[in-house]
Amino acid sequence: MQTLADQFTGFAEWVTMLPDWQAFLLIVGISFLVAALVHLGGDVALKRLTSRIPGDVDDIVLQNAHVAIWSSIGLAGIYFGAGQLDVRASYLQTAHATTLTAITLIWAWTLARTAPAVLERVTESNYLDQQVVPIVQNVWNAVVAALSLFLVLSFWNINVTPLLASAGVLGIVVGLAARDTIANFFGSLALYADGTFTVGDFIVLESGERGRVEDISIRSTVIRTRDDVLVTIPNSELNSAAIVNESDPQRYRRITVPIGVAYGSDIDEVEDILLSVAESTDTVRETPTPRVFVKAFGDSAISLNLLCWIDHPRLRERVQDELFRGIYERFEAEGIDIPFPQRSIRTPDEEDLVPEPLDPTEESAAADGGKSRDE
Repeated sequence: MQTLADQFTGFAEWVTMLPDWQAFLLIVGISFLVAALVHLGGDVALKRLTSRIPGDVDDIVLQNAHVAIWSSIGLAGIYFGAGQLDVRASYLQTAHATTLTAITLIWAWTLARTAPAVLERVTESNYLDQQVVPIVQNVWNAVVAALSLFLVLSFWNINVTPLLASAGVLGIVVGLAARDTIANFFGSLALYADGTFTVGDFIVLESGERGRVEDISIRSTVIRTRDDVLVTIPNSELNSAAIVNESDPQRYRRITVPIGVAYGSDIDEVEDILLSVAESTDTVRETPTPRVFVKAFGDSAISLNLLCWIDHPRLRERVQDELFRGIYERFEAEGIDIPFPQRSIRTPDEEDLVPEPLDPTEESAAADGGKSRDE
């Protein structure tokens, strides 16, 4: 019993025995028939195949590649059929190069068309990813165009070495002229890959500026400070700086309220007052529960820290204001002193500055002593 490979080999030998024009028409006709079957039956097969695969990305890829597949099958028939014709080698080379160029351009167009749809579907729920889509899309299109150009030139036997050398020199010139822009571009890619922060996060810069991230672009990041001022920072600087993200991994944050009470105060009573004030403040979270710790014995006061949690970093100043006001009122009502540093400076009286008069006997003794020293 003959195998499928043997049957195909026998068919190929039979085709070679036919006249050139008949072999050409037969191969092209078979390829067009297969392309038509793929075109007509492909939609049904794609629906069955994509329904079994979760997600929508496969639908986009297969639907866009469907046209390229049956077009490539038809052009492949022309490519192999032309080899059966008894024509000049130059004509045959031109036919092969033209067919391969057409196939390359079709797949390049398909890949360039598929990438935006896939990226849009993948990043539709993430703002930062949507900001990076133009970057990825431009890089993808540039890579596809460069590879397609390289293949097309090789099909037509054009030496690409001078072009590569010129591109290398041009790349060095552009890199030196736009090094800041390139640094910011790769900085934005690094921020995206690391997931340092997203739009809406509260961050603290190395300079101490704190604010909400308003926008992340290819070149820079914009934050809105607590003074409602927009600050634009190059991404290259953010990529190399230490950034504190107060909104990650969760939005709620702990704040510390420092308190000082006079020596001799009842620490347990002070702790109860601080916890009571924190529990009565609506903007303080119930969980985790507030806590009080004795921090140190200061020069003029016992230092304590009230630790409590808030729902969002932007509430920090507001909650601290409410807690300080509430603590001060309770301390006033309970008679708990909040000491302040004091220093006692003593100045001499005027009487201390006037020298006392000498006794007459002491004056004569002093005079005699002076004469004796002179002698």
